[in-house]
Amino acid sequence: MEPIRVAVQATDSITQTGLASFLRTRSEVAVIDVDMVTEQDVLLVQADRMTPQIVASLRQGDLAMVPKVLLVGDLRENDVLSAVECRVVAVLPRSRTSGDRLIEAIVAAGSGRGLLPPDLLGKLLDSVRRLQHDVLSPRGLSAAGLTSREVDVLRLMADGWDTGEIAEKLCYSERTVKNVIYELTSRLNLRNRPHAVAYAMQAGII
Repeated sequence: MEPIRVAVQATDSITQTGLASFLRTRSEVAVIDVDMVTEQDVLLVQADRMTPQIVASLRQGDLAMVPKVLLVGDLRENDVLSAVECRVVAVLPRSRTSGDRLIEAIVAAGSGRGLLPPDLLGKLLDSVRRLQHDVLSPRGLSAAGLTSREVDVLRLMADGWDTGEIAEKLCYSERTVKNVIYELTSRLNLRNRPHAVAYAMQAGII
């Protein structure tokens, strides 16, 4: 198995040097510079807590879609969702994390898996439920940002129905169906109808 390429970003140079030095002693990983990291690599982020500055840095530019392992001193409940939005796939409490556990998390992240302590997983699920209840549902949106009408149209599109048939089945005009498709593809930056159907399938909506 090829070593997982990992870059290190820490809140101070001493910690960053220490983490990078430790990682270089392990055959499971290969340390690279942050400016070399890609979506196929892993970014190890050390922070005392998820400040707005750290969140902003993890969302910007080429780092936005890189899977991240967060080694954190304190993670408040409302920080969990922010971490996930930054593509943090593994969270480790700094005070309770051994070297082997750190390597396990990096390898998991590099293999497309995640790692959350049970208490943080519970907090994440609670945050998602509140988001759905307080923000999305009142606006008629699903967790994927689609309205119930858009989901209905997408399901029929996936079944192979054309615009006229969809309009007839849903008791809409053809113009309404075309508008629904145009609005959702524009809002979600989808290229065409097949791309919209693929997006809905990947999101588990249809």
